Amino acid sequence: MWNSGAETVTNGLTNGVNRWARRGCGLARGFVAARRGNVAMMFALALPVLVMVSFGAIDIHQASKVKANLQDALDAAALAAARSKYTDDVNLNRVGMAALKANMPAYFQDGTGDTASFTLEGNKIVADANVNVKVLVANIVLPPYGKLLDDYLPVGSTSEVLRASRNVEVAMALDITGSMAGSRLTDLKTAAKDLIDLVVQKEQTPFYSRVALVPYSMGVNVGSHADSVRGALQQATTVTAAGWADAAKTVSTISRQNPAVVTANSHGLETGDRVWLTGVSRMTDLNDRIYTVTRVSASQFRLNGVSTTGYSRDGTGGTVRKCWRSDCTVVVTSTGHTLSDGDFVRISGVQGMTNLNATFQATRIDANQFRVGLLGPNQANYSRGGSAQCGYDGCNERIFINRYDQLRTLPKSNCVSERAGAQAYTDAAPAVGQWIGRNYPDSNNSCLGSQISPLSSDIDSLKSKINGYTATGSTAGQIGIAWGWYMVSPSFGSLWGSADSRPADYEPSKTLKAVVLMTDGDFNTPYCQGVISRDAPSNGSAGRAEFQINCSDNGSPFAQSVAMCDAMKRENVVVYTVGFGLGTNRGGAGVDTAIEVMEACATSKDKHFFQASSGTDLKEAFKAIGRDITRLRIAR
Repeated sequence: MWNSGAETVTNGLTNGVNRWARRGCGLARGFVAARRGNVAMMFALALPVLVMVSFGAIDIHQASKVKANLQDALDAAALAAARSKYTDDVNLNRVGMAALKANMPAYFQDGTGDTASFTLEGNKIVADANVNVKVLVANIVLPPYGKLLDDYLPVGSTSEVLRASRNVEVAMALDITGSMAGSRLTDLKTAAKDLIDLVVQKEQTPFYSRVALVPYSMGVNVGSHADSVRGALQQATTVTAAGWADAAKTVSTISRQNPAVVTANSHGLETGDRVWLTGVSRMTDLNDRIYTVTRVSASQFRLNGVSTTGYSRDGTGGTVRKCWRSDCTVVVTSTGHTLSDGDFVRISGVQGMTNLNATFQATRIDANQFRVGLLGPNQANYSRGGSAQCGYDGCNERIFINRYDQLRTLPKSNCVSERAGAQAYTDAAPAVGQWIGRNYPDSNNSCLGSQISPLSSDIDSLKSKINGYTATGSTAGQIGIAWGWYMVSPSFGSLWGSADSRPADYEPSKTLKAVVLMTDGDFNTPYCQGVISRDAPSNGSAGRAEFQINCSDNGSPFAQSVAMCDAMKRENVVVYTVGFGLGTNRGGAGVDTAIEVMEACATSKDKHFFQASSGTDLKEAFKAIGRDITRLRIAR
């Protein structure tokens, strides 16, 4: 809302007069002291003119400022009238004047002489407004406007708005990382709420105006929509059995032959089977080893490659067991486990074979069984219970090798990361095979608490959400940019329960779509398979290095950001960018700093990129963006 009160004008003019008067008196004393009388006389004649011209310039400057504010306010008022359902002058003027007074409360009051009118001419609203700006000496400099020291300059503006206007959908992607703590975040909250006041109109028919919010830091928190955008996570499956071999068969003898022949009635073995032999007497060095066998008969088999001719007596006793796997490792039965070869799995709650309660790298047998690197003969028998939690990207937990080749586990979250694959830089609807990236955060850089908010015209609710933002985490600007686009993309409309929150189709003639991107620092949080990548800084600015996965990122965050911006601009989304205290560092070749991203992402660098070095600059940038969005629907 603009503030151009008469009291402010008067105070400003009075201060200006005092300064010019002091300067004029000093200059006059200098001329009076001059030895040549004609100089003093000429100055005396010129001084009144100089004073009047100087004061008049102050008056004109003040009037120009009021005129600019009047134009902004009149544009918004004309738009409000155009959005209304009315066609008669009385109601159009009522709606227009209400908006005009709200934006310029110091004017258009009883007795001021300020006037405005709103009329329907064909398919457009024509608005005219005139206000009187209090000045000091305009009657001398610009006659014939009144009396000395009690004068007013008339200022007027005109606006025309097509009645067939457009809907407005705006998404704000706001940086609330740790570096925004304190006054920076306070200034951002004020700026964002100012933009909402400018963009969201009270009248939502026949054309609506809505704003979506995307607070971001180390990712974006999608709240209850998590399963819909990154897919439901694979939960733990129940362990129903664990073992490693068939039941033991009693060994009668092991003959002194080459190769050795074992007698064990009804052994059930076939050539090529692998067995575990234990408990044999006399030939004790044959115990506790794995052998490959050749079947001789139903009661005998050979131990391939084993010679016993050096023994003085035959071996007796012991047992032999047929291993289920060639290495006699434990096989776990857990229906629907979803594991593939090499996936990590965390097993817990097993009774009996308690050594199974650990993390293993699994080898898939089939949909219901997998084996782990645990030697079976050394284990107690499985009793009951247990669960198996997978650890790949897409599971309820993430188990991975970090940048130091150490095993680490991270929990799930409702935050999301980058989209990879063929849909990486598109707004294709999330679905099987084209999910948004999952996010498994370390507690030192946890999922931010502030969630996205879909398109809404509820000003109070939007502001309340903004007020609740807290600064935390590192900077994944590429993810914030992506979700700025998704919030105005019709492809993501099915996520939102309310029809009012669903973005319209890409039809620029009917709906203006805009995304406002704001950051205060370089993007330092790339991802790989749901975890911050080893390509992130290891100095703690992107969380603890020991929780960075040992794989390369999905691409530079800066390159990802530009690709995303280019894609949304091809859909005629207007992109505004705001860099808050980014400095002037341009990095190396290509786009590799935040300021370069902000410049490249903007629809145009000259008109849509804003560099703010202070809180005041930030607020002014957001106001300018809000006014520009409104003006995009102004006919002339």
